[in-house]
Amino acid sequence: MLRILDRLEEILISTLMGAATVLIFVAVVHRFGTGIPFLYPYLIQIHIAWTQELCIYMFIWMAKFGAAYGVRTGIHVGVDVLINRLNDRWRKVTILFGLMGGALFTAIVGTMGAKFVIELMSTDQTSPDLEIPSWIVYACIPLGSYLMCFRFLQVVWTYWRTDQLPHHDATHVDGVETSKTAPIALGEA
Repeated sequence: MLRILDRLEEILISTLMGAATVLIFVAVVHRFGTGIPFLYPYLIQIHIAWTQELCIYMFIWMAKFGAAYGVRTGIHVGVDVLINRLNDRWRKVTILFGLMGGALFTAIVGTMGAKFVIELMSTDQTSPDLEIPSWIVYACIPLGSYLMCFRFLQVVWTYWRTDQLPHHDATHVDGVETSKTAPIALGEA
């Protein structure tokens, strides 16, 4: 079941990112294409002012779910110089405290966001250009926050049992083997 959730999360993030990129590209081509005299009569009839609003919403949704992905994969930036100097027992306690603090914070944000969205559902408020109900736009707050809370708790459980935190190796590329003799940095070549 977790593998399905992981995959859905990745598909949602990549789909939103790809679709927003395509929409922005189309909007830019349209904007500059209207400056070309022979294209102007055709392009001016196409109204795509709504693309900017949609892209903003897509990036917001992508960021909320991307933050949960970051917790799961360990790609969030953290300063752990002092934590790494602690003995093993206090290091574990400190890390668990930080992770539980993240879970608590995201649960509070999710609950407050859910309350806001529920109240917004009873209004007729819509977005300016797309004219979709505003609660759909803001639904990313509780959904993304609760997913992030779940990911924090997932990391807590794994760390409690195995003493392993998710770790992202920025130098790893899938399908590329590393060599022990290859230079690692520019100065080592």
